[in-house]
Amino acid sequence: MHSTELLLDAYDRIRESVHAAVADLSADDLATRPAPDANSVGWLVWHLTRVQDDHVADVAGTEQVWSGQGWADRFGLDLPVGDTGYGHDSDQVAKVRVGSPELLTGYYEAVHERTLGYLRGLEAGDLDEVVDENWDPPVTLGARLVSVLADDLQHAGQAAYARGLLRRS
Repeated sequence: MHSTELLLDAYDRIRESVHAAVADLSADDLATRPAPDANSVGWLVWHLTRVQDDHVADVAGTEQVWSGQGWADRFGLDLPVGDTGYGHDSDQVAKVRVGSPELLTGYYEAVHERTLGYLRGLEAGDLDEVVDENWDPPVTLGARLVSVLADDLQHAGQAAYARGLLRRS
């Protein structure tokens, strides 16, 4: 298996986890927080999707799906259009109400397809390209894509856990 095939498989696993976490939940379920300052399933999936969209668009040199395909308008959140959820406090988390599971998974699918298209165009040598010199050592494309993958899988796992808590209550 080549490195790009490995990345494609790994990003597909995020997709499976996202859909499992959201399946059969209502808009109210998606907004329910398991504790007063905890993140909801909806916020977690929105955030992991926003981070993937932001970071992949950056390395691909493209506009984000969020703004370029009108998802920001469809969601209508009371947040700046460039907001990814990074560093959100409890009040900001509460502002992320995703409307419907279909809206949330629709945005996720659009980002996922854009990500897969980008990954399919990569060659192994591309992963060594430095994409961010603001770190020591500088961040390569491979490291950035693995970082997004790891972050998204963690948040998808958190969403699955929050879903489990919601289903038990």
